[in-house]
Amino acid sequence: MLQTKNLKFSYDGKKHISILDLDGLEQNAIVIDSVSKRYSMCGARVGCIVSKNKTFIATALKFAQARLSPPTFGQIAGEAALKTPESYFNDVILEYVNRRDILISGLNNIRGVVCPKPKGAFYCIAQLPIDDADIFAQWLLEEFSWNNKTVMVAPAAGFYSTPEIGKQQIRIAYVLNTSELRAAVTILEEALKVYPGRLNK
Repeated sequence: MLQTKNLKFSYDGKKHISILDLDGLEQNAIVIDSVSKRYSMCGARVGCIVSKNKTFIATALKFAQARLSPPTFGQIAGEAALKTPESYFNDVILEYVNRRDILISGLNNIRGVVCPKPKGAFYCIAQLPIDDADIFAQWLLEEFSWNNKTVMVAPAAGFYSTPEIGKQQIRIAYVLNTSELRAAVTILEEALKVYPGRLNK
């Protein structure tokens, strides 16, 4: 059985279990990873595909050799990132937990907003009292301003495979510093007070 190093973003004492470690899924498990998320190297398009399914890997390799070519600087930086000490991730996790707690607490204090606390990653899904998250996200960017500021959110429907699920939800990444996260929550709260498509006014 393949043992994976626990460098995942897991919180509250939870431990990530890789799909590669589950018996019986050897021919169906595919893991895609990249340095852009794991090492916060935004824009570095270097990563890997891991699977025990040799047919899949052979097909992926043909595709990669035909049209993919990661930039040299990205490969050099990615190789150097692999030498990052585990202590770095411990510090990063502590920071993400702090940001998560600030964001989730702030969102759940807004009337009509429900946001479960994530046990990992660095984003959350929040249920809003709105009719359509796509329209709301566009309205935030095009029409709303509070103290000359607004926020950009991602409608969550695109993260589900089932139609209509997530229509009233948004996805928020807590990658900003804590003061900006608090400001973003305030802006979102003010926006919901005046949003024309708000439910249960």
